[in-house]
Amino acid sequence: MSEELAEHLLVPHESEPHTGSLASRLNWLRAGVLGANDGIVSVAGIVIGVAAATSERTPILTAGIAGLAAGAVSMALGEYVSVSTQRDSERALLATECRELTEEPEAELAELAAIYRAKGLTAATAQTVAEELTAHDTFAAHAEAELGIDPDDLTNPWHAALSSAVSFILGALLPLLAILIPPAADRLPVTFAAVMIALILTGNISARLGGAAPLPSTIRIAIGGALAMAVTYCIGHLVGIAV
Repeated sequence: MSEELAEHLLVPHESEPHTGSLASRLNWLRAGVLGANDGIVSVAGIVIGVAAATSERTPILTAGIAGLAAGAVSMALGEYVSVSTQRDSERALLATECRELTEEPEAELAELAAIYRAKGLTAATAQTVAEELTAHDTFAAHAEAELGIDPDDLTNPWHAALSSAVSFILGALLPLLAILIPPAADRLPVTFAAVMIALILTGNISARLGGAAPLPSTIRIAIGGALAMAVTYCIGHLVGIAV
């Protein structure tokens, strides 16, 4: 039975998805949904605040576009810095692992076998798995088992930055269009309704992608978005009266 288990672990199964890649794609998708949610709330707050102070389209459009551009750049920059730091850390860990494999190959082999023993394999099977994986691709075997890093699939900061910027812009366009298209008397209620519907959808999707219960997450996002719009509306209204 142990030899069959070892063979199952070592032989690739083409019909099964790569769980690491799948998890990575789900994380990117969830991050995109959250970026769109940020764009919706941020720009909705800006345009509603300005619309509460004036009924003219030009100030609303100017503020909305400025908020969209600033938010997209901020999201992209923040994501780029964050992912670059993560990538640097991954490269440093991989460099250390490469050095240890060169200097202490036997100790590293024993460590790899210990990892598989801890996962439930017998000592003999764990040793077989460690030796065969090491013979196939030493660096990849140790990097994935010990560090949880695929050397051929490191995070890309440029992809992360572009994804964040695009998702923010797509989210921000909704409140911007919702407040500019209707007549002046209907701008605020139409925008509020459009934003709340969008937040309910993004909250539900985000929760499902993260494996959480949709209702609590959706309620939190909806209440937070409504509160943000209420606060900016009150501030805009008070400033409009004062000016």
